[in-house]
Amino acid sequence: MPQKLESLWAERYREDDMPPRPEAASKLSHALETMLAHRSVRAFLPDALPEGLLEWAIAAASSASTSSNMQAWSVIAVRDPAMRDLMAQLSGNQDHVRKAPVFLAWVADLSRLERAAQREDKRDIVLDYLDFFLVSVVDAALAAQNAAIAFEAAGLGITYIGGIRSHVKEVAAALELPPRSFVAFGMCVGWPDPARPASIKPRLPQSVVLHDEKYGHHAEAGLIDAYDSRASAFQQEQNLPPRRWTAHAARQATDHAYVNKRKDLHDVLRALGFPLT
Repeated sequence: MPQKLESLWAERYREDDMPPRPEAASKLSHALETMLAHRSVRAFLPDALPEGLLEWAIAAASSASTSSNMQAWSVIAVRDPAMRDLMAQLSGNQDHVRKAPVFLAWVADLSRLERAAQREDKRDIVLDYLDFFLVSVVDAALAAQNAAIAFEAAGLGITYIGGIRSHVKEVAAALELPPRSFVAFGMCVGWPDPARPASIKPRLPQSVVLHDEKYGHHAEAGLIDAYDSRASAFQQEQNLPPRRWTAHAARQATDHAYVNKRKDLHDVLRALGFPLT
């Protein structure tokens, strides 16, 4: 594999033990380099995106797999500074939402399917079922990730914004969403600020996340202990306090304040047309 790809593997996993080189490595290398080089960018230059790039990235999004070709997603490009400021406020006042030249609101969208059924004079719709809600969220996520890779391949940076779900109803009203749609997550897009570079954060080793035939976690503790050391070292490299991944994950899994911010999410989704039957 190219040296760059070897370096990216080492950065992503903090390990030098790579799998054997696949026969199609030369065809894969550019795509793998783009994906392995991903980092969350939260500092952007004010420069606008190049003309046409957004549309090509959305073409990549539209090329993602979609359940039964339902394409149950939409995306809203927010460029207006005042609207970006509102999205920032509704996302927990995250300043990078305000500063990125484009904020993309990725919509889990069943409304278009309902309109299609109405045009065909089909009245007995089944969109209230939980599975359709999951389809719309998964479709939006798959589309967004394709777009993210396209943006990053062009040299731009992105970061996902889950905080937008803390005010689902307010976001829906601001973006004038129809019933049966909601913003599942946002995405900041722009040119990374070279004065504030982002780094590749190490991930869990494949021996933890890749299972052979059946799920197995008997050796997980020791493997994650080693990963904790790498994750903590990364924090220190970023001039941040050392933090083990296990401690972080445990804190997230027991964060009642986080849950309380979204404790009414089920009721809000019902009000927006997702009964989740």
